[in-house]
Amino acid sequence: MNTANPTRRADVRAELHAPATPLVRLASEPYYHATGDELAVFEAAARSCLPVMLKGPTGCGKTRFVEHMAWRLKRPLVTVACHDDLTTADLVGRYLIVGDETVWMDGPLAAAVRAGAICYLDEIVEARKDTTVVIHPLTDSRRALPVEKHGEYIEAPHDFMLVISYNPGYQSVLKEMKPSTRQRFVALDFDYPDAEAEARIVAHEGGVDAATAAKLVKLGGLTRKLKGAGLDEGAGTRLLVHAAQLIASGMAPEIACIAAIARPLADEADTRDALDDLIRAVF
Repeated sequence: MNTANPTRRADVRAELHAPATPLVRLASEPYYHATGDELAVFEAAARSCLPVMLKGPTGCGKTRFVEHMAWRLKRPLVTVACHDDLTTADLVGRYLIVGDETVWMDGPLAAAVRAGAICYLDEIVEARKDTTVVIHPLTDSRRALPVEKHGEYIEAPHDFMLVISYNPGYQSVLKEMKPSTRQRFVALDFDYPDAEAEARIVAHEGGVDAATAAKLVKLGGLTRKLKGAGLDEGAGTRLLVHAAQLIASGMAPEIACIAAIARPLADEADTRDALDDLIRAVF
C-alpha cells in the first residue's frame, strides 16, 4: 500500500517541473556599451521572431550583451553553457523516478519555450552535433520544439527567442558549425571595442579611475598582439575588468595584472615571463 504523503508528492512534482536552469528576470540594467548597430539588429530580429547568432572572441561582451537585451526587451533569460557531454535530454527534458512515480522534468530549452523567454546557448559548437540538431525546428517557420519522449509538440510563443554564440577563433574541423545550422540565424560579429570605449567599460565595471583603466586597456592591446606568437588569444575585456576589480580592492596593479591577466592566459614559462615584462612596462 502506498503510504507516501500526497502533499509531499505534489511538492516534489512541482519542484521537478521547475526548469533545470532557472528563468532569470533582470531587475536592473546590465551595463553594456554599444559599438555598432547590434542593439537595433537584435531588436528587429526579436520583433520578427528570428534567431540570432553572436560571433566573437572570448571575453568581448557577448554574454553581457544578451543580458542587456533581455532586460531591454523585458523578457526572462535562460542561459546554457554548452559542453561536450551536453545531451538532447539535458536541453529538452527527461523522465525521473520519484518514489513510485515517474515525473517529467523540463530541460532549460523546453522551459524557455514555454515561458516565452530568451534562450542563450553559449559556445554552441562545444555541444555534440546530435544535440544541436534539436534546435532546428525552433529556427525556421515551424518555431516549435518536438519533445518526443514526452509525446509533446511545444509551439513557441511570439516572445520566445533563440540566441547562440561561439568563438570562430577556436573552431576546428571537429568543432565547426554546419552550414545547415549557421544559415538559420541572423549573425552579429563581436570584437573588442576601441581603446577609448574599452577604457570606459573597464573603469565602470572595475571601479578604477580613468588613468588606471587606460593602462589596463593598453596592456590588453599588447597581449592581443601576441596572438599566434605564444598566445592562442589575448586578454579579453573580461580579464581587464577582473584586474581592475583587484586593483580597486587595494591590490598593487602589477600583482593584480599577473594574477588576473598573465596567469589565466599562459602556462608556458617563456610566455608567462613575456607577459610579466609587459605588465612591468605598462605599470
